[in-house]
Amino acid sequence: MRSESSDTLTVGVNYLAKIPIGPLGDFIERLWLLSDAPPHPKERIVPGGTLELVINLHENELRIYDAAQPERCKRFSGAVVSGTYSGSFVIDTREHASVIGVHFRPGGAFPFLGTEAGELADTHVDLETLWGASAVELRERLCAAFAPTERFSLLEKALAAHLFRPMERHHAVRFALHAFEGAEPGLPVREVAHEAGLSQRRFIQLFAREVGMSPKLFCRVQRFQQTLKSLRQTIAPNWAQLALEHGYYDQSHLIHDFQLFADLSPTEYVHQRSDRVMQNHVPVVE
Repeated sequence: MRSESSDTLTVGVNYLAKIPIGPLGDFIERLWLLSDAPPHPKERIVPGGTLELVINLHENELRIYDAAQPERCKRFSGAVVSGTYSGSFVIDTREHASVIGVHFRPGGAFPFLGTEAGELADTHVDLETLWGASAVELRERLCAAFAPTERFSLLEKALAAHLFRPMERHHAVRFALHAFEGAEPGLPVREVAHEAGLSQRRFIQLFAREVGMSPKLFCRVQRFQQTLKSLRQTIAPNWAQLALEHGYYDQSHLIHDFQLFADLSPTEYVHQRSDRVMQNHVPVVE
């Protein structure tokens, strides 16, 4: 994969990404475009602590499956917002034939939603519910466009046109995200709230409103994400050592979080992971 300046495309196999510049870059990590229907029929998506906007350009439908009961399927329009999840869900990879999306930074989707991020936790919602008829028009224009640069430009313009509130975070949320990013596991929420000048209750309300989950859950998800990052660097992990390095009480504590967030044991995750899927995606073995 090749990466150049912030205003150019990152290029991979059937995958393109653009890093927004200017104010959008503070709230959006990347815009992405995927055209790759892999051989496996489904993929599991594990929590990352962020929201995602996804638009299917191949067909006007997106199908979301229950991770625990994969025969259960919810059908949405071809443009959806995926809220912050506390567990995994499963998608149909046939939709990868042509799909474009926005990967928001933690708390970054809030100005574009028209509702609290916490209201979308553990669910998907049609973009039309949030943006009205302009969501349908956006998908139609993206489908009609051909060049990736044109599609990314259309998406950026649509985002800029759907600002429901100023592009700024509450000072306590901004402070907390920075504190959690560099902190050791187990940083007390009450301590962060106190340093931000708020009561613990008010701080939790504000954080969930903008980020989409409680501060405690967010920190657990980020610890899980750091664990996955370490796993990508090894073939035969030492689970006890990995648990210790990432602030778990013991190996059973680490196993519990894998089962909670991925519906897989750590060993199952390692056996099913693949370098040829998007971040936080795991091929489903049926």
